[in-house]
Amino acid sequence: MGEIKILGILGCERQGSYSRFALHAARELLPHGTALELIDLNGIPFFDRRRALSPPPAVVEFRRRVLDSDAILFATPECIHSVPGKLKSAIDWASSPAGESPWLDKPTAVMSASDGRLIKARAQHHLKEVMATLKMQTVDHPGMTDCDAGRHFSDEGKLHHESARCFIQELLAALVSLVKVNRAATGYIVRKAA
Repeated sequence: MGEIKILGILGCERQGSYSRFALHAARELLPHGTALELIDLNGIPFFDRRRALSPPPAVVEFRRRVLDSDAILFATPECIHSVPGKLKSAIDWASSPAGESPWLDKPTAVMSASDGRLIKARAQHHLKEVMATLKMQTVDHPGMTDCDAGRHFSDEGKLHHESARCFIQELLAALVSLVKVNRAATGYIVRKAA
């Protein structure tokens, strides 16, 4: 069946963000046969519809990496009850031009880590609405990795809280399961057509 490639997209450029730490922790907790490649949004400008047909090189590379992945794992902080503008811009860039979106049917999950109980829930909710509009397949999982992240990560960003580690493992297992279901369905359709 081949290795499952997950693209981890970090919605925050801040080096010390808990969502960044959670995404790095996910790399240690992957199911067997799965790889997690991380990407940040450095170099991706804010979306400009006039340039959608001739995007800058950073956007072309971002889009290529989305296309080459089997699944997406977003790690997002919250910015005024939504996702950061840079993340939304990257999603918009990759969804253009119309009819050629690499997001279509892509298995996807969302995670966050925070010190506040509701701080990330609104961003995740908004991101999941965007994902639904793009017809992505979203894992049905709350995606809240931690609401007391300051105590559960070391100063170096190492996740030492066992419940949070189990939570991330469950999220990754659900995402990998969705990829496998899709692969099996695609194989069935190909065999039936042959």
